[in-house]
Amino acid sequence: MFDFITSWIAAGGAFAVAALMFLENVFPPIPSELVMPLAGYNAATGEARPVLTLIAGLIGSVAGAWIWYEIGRRLGRDRLMRLVDRYGRWLTLSCDDVERALGWFERHGAAAIFFGRMIPTVRTLISVPAGLQHMGLIKFLTYTTAGSLIWVGGLFGAGYLLEAQYERVQVWLNPVTNGVIAVIVALYLWRVFRGKGRRQRD
Repeated sequence: MFDFITSWIAAGGAFAVAALMFLENVFPPIPSELVMPLAGYNAATGEARPVLTLIAGLIGSVAGAWIWYEIGRRLGRDRLMRLVDRYGRWLTLSCDDVERALGWFERHGAAAIFFGRMIPTVRTLISVPAGLQHMGLIKFLTYTTAGSLIWVGGLFGAGYLLEAQYERVQVWLNPVTNGVIAVIVALYLWRVFRGKGRRQRD
């Protein structure tokens, strides 16, 4: 699986990395924790240009965050809650998740956007309250880009450094990659069939 993913990223180049990071922010089962290290590994082997690959990952990540910002801004709180209540299970989101993100944003403001981009599970949701509260787009994109650069750059750098140690880790790379994907898919399916996203009704 490791070889398959890295080959796919190599074939699609920067566009594939940007697309995967965009989808990672929209569709939960695609993890940046897997995409960017593998993109960094490919860049280290000469399959892709390091700077271009990193920028592509950053653009995809910011674009995905902007989508959720626009959803929050355009729908408003009540309509968004009704949407999450009805369809949130497919995105493994609940109304309580949105409420917690709103509370965090109200307490910390712009800092929540910056630091939230570096916290798994929070990274996607934190864009929603920024849109709901009509945070300025330039301000939102600035803090989102700064936080995303640290997160994406760190993952990319880890994968880039991995290439130098490939001889030591090649034996377990495929099993670990397969295991990560299996766990992510299993957790997603469990949350979907558990019905996460619906309010408890009397």
